[in-house]
Amino acid sequence: MTVVVGTAGHIDHGKTALLRALTGIDADRLPEEQRRGMTIDVGYAWLDLPDGTTIDFVDVPGHDALIGNMLVGAGEIDAVLLVVAADDGIRAQTLEHVGLLDALGLLDGVAVVTKADVAGEARAAEVARSVAELLARTSLAGAPVHVASSTTGEGIEPVREVLVRLRDRVVARRAGLPSGPARLAIDRAFSVKGRGAVVTGTLRGGELRVGDRLVLEPAGIDVRIRGLQVHHAAVDVAAGGRTAVNLVGADVEVLDRGGVLVAGRSVAATERLLVALAAPMAAGQTAAPAWPPTDGQRLRLHIGTAAAEARVGRRGREAVSLPDGRVTAILRLTAPIATFAGSRAVLRRPSPGDLVAGATILDALPARGVSRRRATPERLASLAVAIDDLDIDAIADTRLALHGALAVSGGLLLAADVGDALEAAALAAVADHHDAEPASSGLSAAVLRGTLRSALRRLATVRAADAAALDAGIASILDDLVDRHRLARDGDHFRDPARAAGPPPALAAAMDRLVAILDVPAPPDLSDAARAAGCPPEGIRTLEAAGRIVRVEADLAWAAPAFQRLVATALALARRGPLSPAALRDATGTSRRVVMPLLEDLGRRGILARTPGGHVPGPRAPRDPTPREPAPAGSGDP
Repeated sequence: MTVVVGTAGHIDHGKTALLRALTGIDADRLPEEQRRGMTIDVGYAWLDLPDGTTIDFVDVPGHDALIGNMLVGAGEIDAVLLVVAADDGIRAQTLEHVGLLDALGLLDGVAVVTKADVAGEARAAEVARSVAELLARTSLAGAPVHVASSTTGEGIEPVREVLVRLRDRVVARRAGLPSGPARLAIDRAFSVKGRGAVVTGTLRGGELRVGDRLVLEPAGIDVRIRGLQVHHAAVDVAAGGRTAVNLVGADVEVLDRGGVLVAGRSVAATERLLVALAAPMAAGQTAAPAWPPTDGQRLRLHIGTAAAEARVGRRGREAVSLPDGRVTAILRLTAPIATFAGSRAVLRRPSPGDLVAGATILDALPARGVSRRRATPERLASLAVAIDDLDIDAIADTRLALHGALAVSGGLLLAADVGDALEAAALAAVADHHDAEPASSGLSAAVLRGTLRSALRRLATVRAADAAALDAGIASILDDLVDRHRLARDGDHFRDPARAAGPPPALAAAMDRLVAILDVPAPPDLSDAARAAGCPPEGIRTLEAAGRIVRVEADLAWAAPAFQRLVATALALARRGPLSPAALRDATGTSRRVVMPLLEDLGRRGILARTPGGHVPGPRAPRDPTPREPAPAGSGDP
């Protein structure tokens, strides 16, 4: 991996001069920077090592008015090169930068006391001791402190050597740990004549290749890599560190600093974050901020190369105190950013720009709606620990427990308690149906799926956009219940497997008797026929649902075969000419009591259509099976 080291320190303490002495590269790229001898925006340099590897450097401005630009550089570094001038000692921006680095949780670094030739050996040693004491109170405790002069070159070679050891520490610390999604946070965007848009940034988490397709987040724009450069040299593959990317598919106007190029959708575009906040180092502040931040407080979030205004939410279940002294909060942003769980950020006051908190992203897409009720102190603490430990499996499990349900490609993941509740709801719905409809062959799949959708909405929030995943998840629950013999499936119905398919024998016999009674052209009233057959109302409903009887009025029904014979007779007559009720009555040997409701029903079904002259075949009438007579020769028919 290519290690990226960022500079930090007070203005005019020699950060850029030290990089020039180390690398031979002037990181001040802007004409105004070179004219004024002062870093204004983020600059870049690199050090080629004898073993063929490279250390990349991000040079940040030290002026207090340019802290936002400093954070752009500090947001995507692996280690820090803290610079303190021997003649000036620790100053305001030294403290502020160290506080910001501590808030970002940076663990690896080296400090260099510069201008040793100006201050003298004793003064340089005194400042070095002060720097070591300062770092001892931060995440950079134990970082080596060296003395050097960028002007005379004294101490520069030992600094190069310690930077190699720093590189090795970073590589060893990250060995075997997940690096997060492949991504490049944009810190600069410009246009090259004849080539189009170019962006630069620090590549993390994987390789980029010419021709790769990426997504620009949070804009959600699909782009393609036309070309890659590393240290001003064209390459086909970039494996990490400082990288320039020539893009197709996006104009330079939309390639703002703070955007992220990512392979796939592994980085979330979001305006809402669940975070763990840590109290800052108080040194160097105009005033110690109140701790913890209050609900509704408006602050500025700096994350990666992006910045956005944020409103702190510390109310209800999502605002807890963690065992390690941090607190959780919801941040609502005024503009979307692109990030993922585990990212580090800082919160500052808009004015004065004091540091308020360090932040770790616990969830880039936190729970909404009823799922927010699932936020318990235990679950939030477990998620924070899993993220600190970079335990991917534990992160996924705890996040699922917090949400209750999460849509994934091809389905729906359910927390254990939610899955158990839905299984119980399915079994209860089928049991209730059997109690209410003992003659039924089972509960229809459509009704059961609707019951489970309603039950899930009471337990967890599933976005409308995830409807397909929801349906797939419910289908999986039902399939699993069938596989475990908790439910039985008969066609499109579900039943208790302890019950035989179909109604009980006595009820089935009564239903068969009712069908036989109704299998005539002029059946008796349905109520009379049911009494005669001994068939209860649930038997009638089951026969009708199964299509064994056809009911056209509340008290008029036929057995399906009898009804189909009547339909066939009515259609045959209608095809010969407009059909009258009297003609159908005479042809079937029935009466107006059954003929008139039958014709109305066939009209509603579209099988017949009523005209002033009588009934004719309707738009849904089946095709006439009677073959047509061949046309006479010379008739002109094709």
